[in-house]
Amino acid sequence: MQTINVNIIQYIAVFGSLAFIALIIGLIRNRKLKEEYAILWLFFGALFLFLSIWRGALDVIARSLGIVYSPAAIFLILIIALISLLIHFSLVISRLTEQIKDISQEIGLLKLKMDEHIDDSADGDSDRDGKASGKFV
Repeated sequence: MQTINVNIIQYIAVFGSLAFIALIIGLIRNRKLKEEYAILWLFFGALFLFLSIWRGALDVIARSLGIVYSPAAIFLILIIALISLLIHFSLVISRLTEQIKDISQEIGLLKLKMDEHIDDSADGDSDRDGKASGKFV
């Protein structure tokens, strides 16, 4: 009876990993997720697929890390995956924040130049008409 439950859990894990990888690939195809952000997701999806197919891999990883209870190694892998994704997204957010700041400053400078140009044009037009200088009043 326990063998049946283990096999069912393994099949569910393999199916879940494949579904996850298919979801990520679908998001990339629909251009909802860029490839540069999907690399980590695909890597960890493949890692979990590998662990789902070869049940002994988790025992090997746990023994090599000195973890007595093998399923606890899954939590370690999940924590490493989450920290990796958080660091990656922090780097992306930092880069985008810097780009937004640079673009905002550039827009501000362009607006200032445009306002100065409009003011210069308005002063030049009123001098040509003679209205601002008072010649034709």
